Amino acid sequence: MAMGLKAAAAGVGGGADKPLRFPSVAAVARSRMQLWMLRATTTVLLWTCLVQLTAVGETWGPRVLRGWPSCRMMAPEAAAAAARLAMPEPVAEKPALPPQRVYRNNGYLMVSCNGGLNQMRAAICDMVAIARYLNVTLIVPELDKTSFWNDPSEFQDIFDVEHFITSLRGEVRILRELPPRMKQRVEMGMFHSMPPISWSHISYYHNQILPLIQKHKVLHLNRTDARLANNGLPLDIQKLRCQVNYASLKFTSQIEELGRRVIRILRKNGPFLVLHLRYEMDMLAFSGCTEGCTREESDELTRMRYAYPWWKEKVINSYVKRKDGLCPLTPEEIALVLRALGIDRSMQIYIAAGEIYGGKRRMSSLTSEYPNVVRKETLLEPSDLKFFQNHSSQMAALDYLVSLESDIFVPTYDGNMAKVVEGHRRIMGFKNTILLDRKLIVDLVDRYNSGSLPWDEFSKQIKSVHANRMGSASRRTVIPDKPKEEDYFYANPQECLRDPNLLRAW
Repeated sequence: MAMGLKAAAAGVGGGADKPLRFPSVAAVARSRMQLWMLRATTTVLLWTCLVQLTAVGETWGPRVLRGWPSCRMMAPEAAAAAARLAMPEPVAEKPALPPQRVYRNNGYLMVSCNGGLNQMRAAICDMVAIARYLNVTLIVPELDKTSFWNDPSEFQDIFDVEHFITSLRGEVRILRELPPRMKQRVEMGMFHSMPPISWSHISYYHNQILPLIQKHKVLHLNRTDARLANNGLPLDIQKLRCQVNYASLKFTSQIEELGRRVIRILRKNGPFLVLHLRYEMDMLAFSGCTEGCTREESDELTRMRYAYPWWKEKVINSYVKRKDGLCPLTPEEIALVLRALGIDRSMQIYIAAGEIYGGKRRMSSLTSEYPNVVRKETLLEPSDLKFFQNHSSQMAALDYLVSLESDIFVPTYDGNMAKVVEGHRRIMGFKNTILLDRKLIVDLVDRYNSGSLPWDEFSKQIKSVHANRMGSASRRTVIPDKPKEEDYFYANPQECLRDPNLLRAW
């Protein structure tokens, strides 16, 4: 028995001289760890491939993964989803960029605009034309942050800066900021800063400004309002001013969308008239016009005028100025004018302005005559305007968009917005813009209020005087050596109105 067991053991072991060996615990653990690592690596690779395939499917459209209907889908839902997936997705084509103009750069032009939105808008157009003429590189203009409105907005907060740069690449090179080497020069004070002469001919910039740019490499123009003449300029300069104003200066998408929303709300209720009621505190203080104001209000406006040193005229006779037609019409006066012109009482009146001085007391005549008086603040929710608060230029941009699309535009004063909107509406097909003769209106209003002029005669004369003041085609009035008194280029860009190709492009 013992011998049998020994023989069996010898057979199993392959011989009595080879002892049995079993794997150690460490070896088994190592083998299991290798197997686990292999499985983990394989799993990670599979998931990586799956994610990549999903991304490719989302991008290119072969519905390998995302085309499978969910198990929870009903048959009709699955069919509809499959149909939607089978349809090609529309691709928004980017407009072709103009070929970039190649020229020898004479230097860099920095500009700081001054004034309100539309004064700065016109100045930007002028500066682009000047930069193009001088073959220099323009740095994206700096907007005014120190004026009465204290608006901290940057260029890109109001205008689509990328569109501005790319749409003009065929004319002039525009950079968001100076190249590093030039920036260092500016930081070291190695540049020249100056205000150009107002209403200058383009030759002034070639003869006086260009040599300064070539000498200093960087020139900073620290005032830009009305620095280029209205008339007597080369046709290509005038057309470039138009191109910038009507094609390149687009508002940001946020401003554009909110403007469209206001217009849709107004359109749902029928036609609307935009009244640019320039009866805000700053305008009355600046102009010295106090018709209808209380003694306390007149004193407040006077103190404000003296508080701003760049408002040069301090002692102003409000009565004389109003009689000369140099004051903005009051809410009471414009209520009479609109009624005399036959504006329907049910017409929506959109007020394109800031806070009206005197508030409800001064607006009562207008709102009683026209009950559908609205503002952006009454048409939109407060949340819609929260990002625009304390940004007067962005609020003015909204009013600008609504003014362009109105059925009738009526400015009560010929300020920058009134003039620029007037010209833009001419470009859009001579849209109805009532250009009020304030001197005549004041005389007629005073006679009517005194009882010496009956209503029918008052209305007849108002209609007669304004029959040919509706923004129709006309030629700019040119007054040599008196550019402030002649017609403003941006109010009537007649050189651009003659070119049907430009009108189609805008």
